[in-house]
Amino acid sequence: MPRGSDSPLRDKVVLVTGAARGIGEHTARVAAARGARVALVGLEPERLAALAAELGEGHVWFPADVTDQADLTRAVDGTVGALGGIDAVVANAGVANRGTLAVGDLDAMVRTVEVNLIGVMRTAAATVDALIARRGYLLIVSSAAAFAAPPGMAAYCASKAGVESFGTSIRLELAHHGVVVGVAHPSWIDTDLVRDARADLPAVAELLARLPWPMRKTTSVQECATAFVRAVERRQRRVYVPRAVGLLQAGRSVLVGPLADLVMARHARRAVPELEAQVRALGRSFGTSTPLPEKTDRGRPGDAGHGRRPGDPNPGTAHRHG
Repeated sequence: MPRGSDSPLRDKVVLVTGAARGIGEHTARVAAARGARVALVGLEPERLAALAAELGEGHVWFPADVTDQADLTRAVDGTVGALGGIDAVVANAGVANRGTLAVGDLDAMVRTVEVNLIGVMRTAAATVDALIARRGYLLIVSSAAAFAAPPGMAAYCASKAGVESFGTSIRLELAHHGVVVGVAHPSWIDTDLVRDARADLPAVAELLARLPWPMRKTTSVQECATAFVRAVERRQRRVYVPRAVGLLQAGRSVLVGPLADLVMARHARRAVPELEAQVRALGRSFGTSTPLPEKTDRGRPGDAGHGRRPGDPNPGTAHRHG
């Protein structure tokens, strides 16, 4: 990857959703190191403010829920006002609920789809005019789960499959505007979200160990962020993290075929009841590090305290540091 002085991102404006932690946070760091001016968008103002201050002059942050169009509009308008426009967007915000269809909270499943899929759609809609104005690049984050769906992840897998199809379609819609759309397919990345899932539900870790390589491999968040920023620099159509995930996509018919069902079902008959027992005992629908705004905080009793959105004295206003 080129140094900041040589990068195509030098002085470009990159907006990142889900920027308070995990892949989004590290993508923002790498983009800033490449010379980009970054707009940080997310649900945790204190973390966003700290990251913007760390990155230094020329970066802004906005508290926003990607399922709220008004929030996104304020963030986009604030970015354009403060930084002059938007050259690239990384639609990264995502969550993963706990539970199965039979044992779990339906509203939490719906929230997962709202954030992961509808949030991407809303982010794309909020930024499309700014991207067209600069013939920009939109990277939307799907997952390897889009073409390999283990039990206990129905809503997450459905949302990520939807993201993939959405990206494939809008890529064609925006091509004549000079806007390029990329779709990212990370596998398991060492983030709070993945660590929480393994800690909350040991059966999940056991199920993941049964997935074919490289689906069971965990990749560092830094490696993932570097791949995302490289994709923005090169305006890539597809991004696989690790790269071997691309081989699985080529053979995805096998992953959803009867042989895969047979292999997974044998293990699932034992593992799923264990998973459901662990979900009942857990008493909440999301990981402790997952931020959920109060107005949409959902889940079983026990979620309280894990879904609060920290107060912001001036929500929707550009916050500039440096």
